Amino acid sequence: MQSGIQNRIDGMLHRVQGMQDSNLYYYNMPISELKGSTEVVVAGRTMLMLASYGYLGLLGHERINQAAAEAVHKYGSGTHGVRVLAGTLDLHLELERTIADFKSAEDAVTFSSGYVTNLAAISTIVGRKDIVLCDKYNHASIVDGCLLSGAELKRFRHNDMDHLESLLKRYSDRNTKLVIVDAVFSMDGDIIDLPGLVDLCRKYDAWIMMDEAHSVGVLGKTGKGIEEHFGMEDCVDIKMGTLSKTIPSVGGYIAGSSSLVNLLKHAARGFVFSAAIPPAQAAAAKTAFEVIIDEPERIENVQKNANFFIESLKSMGFDTLESETAIVPVICGTDEKAYELVGLCQNEDIFVLPVVSPAVPDGLARLRATVTAGHSEKQIKHALSVLEVAGKQVGLI
Repeated sequence: MQSGIQNRIDGMLHRVQGMQDSNLYYYNMPISELKGSTEVVVAGRTMLMLASYGYLGLLGHERINQAAAEAVHKYGSGTHGVRVLAGTLDLHLELERTIADFKSAEDAVTFSSGYVTNLAAISTIVGRKDIVLCDKYNHASIVDGCLLSGAELKRFRHNDMDHLESLLKRYSDRNTKLVIVDAVFSMDGDIIDLPGLVDLCRKYDAWIMMDEAHSVGVLGKTGKGIEEHFGMEDCVDIKMGTLSKTIPSVGGYIAGSSSLVNLLKHAARGFVFSAAIPPAQAAAAKTAFEVIIDEPERIENVQKNANFFIESLKSMGFDTLESETAIVPVICGTDEKAYELVGLCQNEDIFVLPVVSPAVPDGLARLRATVTAGHSEKQIKHALSVLEVAGKQVGLI
């Protein structure tokens, strides 16, 4: 008898093999070379990168690369273990101080990845008998952290403050209530209603945890994120972010009160039992935050490029949902149309990727494009011309 495990293995193998046989498999494509922050070499072809999380174009920045190289020379390529034992470097503490200052928090703690950050933090902060309220479109790492915690999980309709309030009312008797949301949603590019969220959480005595994976460097005049974007200070209790998107390194962080950070440094399993961020990556991340402060024109550029890209697509007749950030969904409807549109773009050396079910709801398959501060107007116009021709050919516009 074939086991359920083998059925899962065979099922995925069949799905991937079918896509590969039909020339519709665009995932895990190996990049062999970077040409600046906006072009990559794939299978010998130079392609315009429109799938990058490097929103400020910092990947390959000379100052950041130099900091990483110096850290390897000083500390070596790794650490002596987990942070609580022999793995903490002075460099880790400097990085955490830099993050805390950047996010206007008392302190910060770093983890080995953004996914682990959410998993470890949520499962430490809440537990059985607690209630966690999540936006339906929250990242998978948030959902997994909630499930691991054992807390009761309730999901409210996307960015729907009325639905959130109905849940807060229903569970108003719970001693511990935590509301977790993405600042910028990774599939749609829209922004959470922070003013409405804060009003409700204060009214019903709930904590706020904000995932800023896609908002740091993108929102706010100086790129400090969603609180700056809305002109609201110190209204988020638990500030989560990554070090692998706008910040061209690896890892994640939680910023907040010193007592919160103290809890996580001593009780979060993803911190206590996971090796420290390597020296080069810690140095790169620290320097990247400093570059954001020193080169504010990058924030202006990514916001300008995103607005131009979105408005141009809309004028052609594409559906970009409610995006107002560097993440721009181009809705195709069916999975087949998404694959077809991506294929036509890749044939013209535009590196974009399809997002299909179950990552997004059935009927909302899309091409997810991202623009960065590094893209020139000429590059964006070229990408738009390719998308226009391809969109007409597929029947989307």
